[in-house]
Amino acid sequence: MMKRLMQRAGGVALSGVLGLMAATTAYGADPILIGSVLSVTGPAAFLGDPELKTLQLYVEKINQEGGVLGRKLELVHYDDGSDPNAAIGFTKRLIDSDKVDVLISGTTTGSTMSVVPLVERTGIPFISLAGAAVVIEPVKKWVFKTSHTDRMAVERALNDMKKRGLTKVALLSETSGFGQSGRKETEAVVKTLGMTLVANETYGAKDTDMTPQLTKIRNTPGVEALYVFGLGQGPAIVNKNIRMLGLTLPVYHSHGVASEEFIHLSGPAAEGVRLPAGAVLIPNKLPDGDRQKPVVADFTRTYHDRYKEDVSTFGGHAYDALLILVDALKRANSTDRAKLRDAIEQTTDLVGADGIFNMTPTDHMGLSASAFRLLEVKNGDWVLIDWNMVQGGLAQPSPPWTREAGGVRALCAWRGLKAASDPLANSAFGY
Repeated sequence: MMKRLMQRAGGVALSGVLGLMAATTAYGADPILIGSVLSVTGPAAFLGDPELKTLQLYVEKINQEGGVLGRKLELVHYDDGSDPNAAIGFTKRLIDSDKVDVLISGTTTGSTMSVVPLVERTGIPFISLAGAAVVIEPVKKWVFKTSHTDRMAVERALNDMKKRGLTKVALLSETSGFGQSGRKETEAVVKTLGMTLVANETYGAKDTDMTPQLTKIRNTPGVEALYVFGLGQGPAIVNKNIRMLGLTLPVYHSHGVASEEFIHLSGPAAEGVRLPAGAVLIPNKLPDGDRQKPVVADFTRTYHDRYKEDVSTFGGHAYDALLILVDALKRANSTDRAKLRDAIEQTTDLVGADGIFNMTPTDHMGLSASAFRLLEVKNGDWVLIDWNMVQGGLAQPSPPWTREAGGVRALCAWRGLKAASDPLANSAFGY
């Protein structure tokens, strides 16, 4: 399925946040074409649906407020149905037929990695929304990503287990690209931390019953904690199967389920589950000194106002990808692919929903481990377990911004930028 979205007039909000000047001339140039292949249907729709909605929302807002470089943005979207093979064909169409300038794409690791060879051959900037470290390791010239890596997630979860004295772990991972990358990372990190993987089971992305694997884990001697690595609806099914079997092990999940929908799908079976996630899930529970707090608060409010549903971490990945793109477009002052690629790689101190981005030629994600927060489900809601944010510069004195008129000007002054007009103070991007 394909949608071509030409959403008019925008960018003052984003421009103000980044110290950009709003376009003052009428649209005359061709639009900037953003190509996107996301998993809006199929097993990964859990991730792809909020990603698409976020892109649609903010492309519209940017256009309503002046565009970028005096040009409107146009989103050209295809749904790969959670099929990596379909992603290849749609990406080729975006490049060859639609002639897009840049790609914000790749809901899953499988879909992302399936198109990387094409992207590298073509030479087009590609900001992926997928989670696995393999997307950017080793570094690929034209490929970037916004979401935290699976390695970061594994380290965060396993370190918490070890802190609690849980060193004998059972792993249950999905057979998808994301799940198996997580499995590989878990096997490596367990050894590094001096822990033991006493059971190592897998399940399919479309499986509807994981009790056979969980029964094996229950019958494995010495298991102290269960780590589930998957995305979509599968992990919620695992939670229900755990409760049905009467397992009482501490349960951890990956960042692949970081959304309110995970709690909704799991019901009471989610109680007590822990997982690493970005700040976007808990905007009102962040300390005032957290630089991300105003960003994620504005994002969650704006998204909810439009769609009448809660945000997810996955929408945050799309938000950050568009944020990085617009920042890079202005600095490059061009849609030339090589210039735009270089500008993305030079992204520095950009506060987004997923964390604070500092990209380099050797790091095409630019997030530190401190961007992850450890959450637990208690009484059907997320609870912040600790505030491990001093590393990486997340805990800093509050910048002088507010949500009232003039707040953006104050923030821009704090960042040494030139602010645009007062209406930007109500910007959805909030900085």
